[in-house]
Formats: sequence, structure tokens, C-alpha cells
Amino acid sequence: MSRDLNDLLKQSEETVQALIADGAETDLLYEIEHHLASQDFTKLEKAAVELVKQGYHVDDADEFEDERGKRWFAFMAVTDAELDSDILNRQVREIAAIADDCEVEYDGWGTLIEDGELEGEEFDDGEE
Repeated sequence: MSRDLNDLLKQSEETVQALIADGAETDLLYEIEHHLASQDFTKLEKAAVELVKQGYHVDDADEFEDERGKRWFAFMAVTDAELDSDILNRQVREIAAIADDCEVEYDGWGTLIEDGELEGEEFDDGEE
């Protein structure tokens, strides 16, 4: 049900490399948000339970409509991790397996980089 595992792993590696190239530090912990969705709330709920058992924090599901007007439910499974391909690829494999078992969609992960988290970034307070 989720995207092809090889595509997810490639996307994960590209994301890690892009963040590092932009100056993200590899030894900091980042809040990693894994994105899952389904049109069947019960299946999504089952995936959430399994992810909590694996130590992820699961947000409440949001409801939205896609371009075709179909109703979907989605949540994020959140954990803190360093920008380490081995760690993140393990998470991708683990979550993709749960998504497949529960018949829900897994679209990969993302993280927000807060102001000041990029190496070499200077603070500009607007004063001269």
C-alpha cells in the first residue's frame, strides 16, 4: 500500500543529504515526522496503535479531501533522531512494513529546521 520501499529509501537519503548540504548538524536531534494516510479510519487507527508500540508519538488524525473529493484521514508518527541515514532508513523500513501490514499509505518523512539550527547561520535583528 505504501510507496515502493526503494523509492522511500532513496527519498530519505536525498533528504538527509540536502539537509546536511544546507548546514544542518548531524549530531543534533531533530523531530522527524513520518506521514501516513488512509481512506479507512479503522486501518489508520490500527497502524497508529502499532507505531505507538514501536515507540513513536502519534498525533490525532486529520481529515481532508483529495483533488477528486475523496475523504482521507492522516496522521504523523513523530520521533526524535539525528540526521543519520542508517537510523532514518531503519525507521523508514519499520514504518513501511507497518503501513503495508495495516494497508495504509506511507509517504515518507520530513522535519522542520528552526531558525538558527543551520550551521553558520547568523542572527539578523534588523538593526544597523
